[in-house]
Amino acid sequence: MLEVSQVSVRRGSTVTLHDISISLEPGQTLAVVGESGAGKSTLINAILGLVPCSAGQVTWDSLPVRQCWPALVMQEPRSAFNPRLSLRRSVMEPVTVRGTVVDAGRLDRLCAGLEIAQGLLDRRPAEVSIGQAQRVGILRALIAAPPLVLFDEPLSALDAVTQKHTAQLISQLQGEEGFAALIVTHDLGYAAAFADEIAVLRAGRIEELTAAQDFVQAPQTPYGQSLCDAAFALGALERVA
Repeated sequence: MLEVSQVSVRRGSTVTLHDISISLEPGQTLAVVGESGAGKSTLINAILGLVPCSAGQVTWDSLPVRQCWPALVMQEPRSAFNPRLSLRRSVMEPVTVRGTVVDAGRLDRLCAGLEIAQGLLDRRPAEVSIGQAQRVGILRALIAAPPLVLFDEPLSALDAVTQKHTAQLISQLQGEEGFAALIVTHDLGYAAAFADEIAVLRAGRIEELTAAQDFVQAPQTPYGQSLCDAAFALGALERVA
C-alpha cells in the first residue's frame, strides 16, 4: 500500500507541495488532476524520491517506496528511451538493473496485451510512431511486475483514437497485473472513466479527494466545479440526466 503522509516539498524559498496525504491500495487507481503548475509532476517526483521531501514521508507497506521498485510511464514517449539503443534493450533494462528473472513468456504476454509486434522492439525510438512508443513505455514499466506504476500524462501526446485505446489497454493490464496506479492527467474524462478516486491539486495543495464519480456529479469546491464545468463544455464529460 502506498502512503504519502503530510508531504511537503520546498524549492529554495518556494513551497511547491503543501502537506499532501494520499493512500493507494494494490489494484486501485488514483487520478491527480489540476491546472499546469499545480504540483502534479512534483508529486510524482517526490513519490519516486527524485526530489527530497522537506516534511513528511512516502512509504510502500511501511518501507521506503524505492524498495518496491516503482515504475514510471513518462509524458513524452520517444524521449523516455535512449535513442541509440533498440527498444528491446530499453524494455529489458529494469530487469537487468534489478537482477531479477522474468518468466520466458511474460514479454510475449505483455506484448500481446499491448498489441506490440515483437519485431517492433528491434527498432530504435525514432523509427516508431508516438503511439507505439507510448505502448512500449508501458511495456517497460510493467516488465518487472512492479506493484506501483506512476503515469505522468500518459495520453497527452496521442491522438484521440489512440488515447482511448491506450487507456483501455492500461485498465485491462491493471486488472490482470493488480498494480496500484497513480495517474497525473489534465483529462478529467479519462480520470472519471478509469480512476477509483480523484485528487484535485491546486497550488501544491489537495483541494478535494473523493471517489471519481462522486467528484464528477457533485464537486465540493468552486475550483473542482470549474474543472468539471470546463470538461463538460469541451465534451470530455457527459452530464447524467
